[in-house]
Amino acid sequence: MREISGFSNPIVKRARSLRDKKFRRAERLFLAEGLRILTEALDAGAAPHMLWFAPESAAHPLVQRLITATESADGEVFITSPDIMGKLSGKDNPQAVIGVYPERWTLLKDVDRASADIWIVAQALRDPGNLGTILRTGDAVGAGGLILIDDCTDPFSVEAVRASMGALFTQHIVQARWEEFVPWLRNGPDDGRRGQLIGTSLNTAMDYQEPRYTSPAFLMVGNEAQGLPRDYEAACDLLVKMPMLGKADSLNAAVATAVMAYELLNQKRRA
Repeated sequence: MREISGFSNPIVKRARSLRDKKFRRAERLFLAEGLRILTEALDAGAAPHMLWFAPESAAHPLVQRLITATESADGEVFITSPDIMGKLSGKDNPQAVIGVYPERWTLLKDVDRASADIWIVAQALRDPGNLGTILRTGDAVGAGGLILIDDCTDPFSVEAVRASMGALFTQHIVQARWEEFVPWLRNGPDDGRRGQLIGTSLNTAMDYQEPRYTSPAFLMVGNEAQGLPRDYEAACDLLVKMPMLGKADSLNAAVATAVMAYELLNQKRRA
């Protein structure tokens, strides 16, 4: 355990730089904040590469558990001032602990589609809060992971990590181009479980509760402002929409994903 008290310390600067996507990509590391998220990570088998905490948090049993796990995994432990914790987190009231972790990508070719009944696919998602919330929903319904299609927001940004509430440590996170994803999906094992691609769209009359979905189901949601491109919709096995009885014509992307994910889960439970 090392004590750091200076704002100009290069280790502080290095950790603080991970708030910037450019430095995250260069280091292949990201920040996670808070006892709950770091404990969820530990329960999922991920110990911090670096652990930061202030002296007043040292006696907490969960902090002690994190210290032990970090040291056992040959990570670095730093005790520092609340002011430096605030600098690292970018908040005036920083969390009790901050962890630095390696980015957690899964290659598309390594995805075992049969390992889960539900997979979530997001195309050109822009809002990190939506992305983190979708990860949290995926964890809640027992999804296998989140497949990011085309240019999505960074799942390892501070905002996305915070919104995921630790779910990015339980979900596979995959990045792929559409031209890569479709052949992978369609050329899967010839055992009836290649996967059903379900698109959410306003360009259909089919109610989301009408079809009987099959497993594994790949639930695809589009960009918050534009939805799915028409050619992407054409490639789906099913297009469905949720009824909108008020003046709004669509739901928030993360909310729509949650509604659909629970419909998939409930059909499986009833079966």
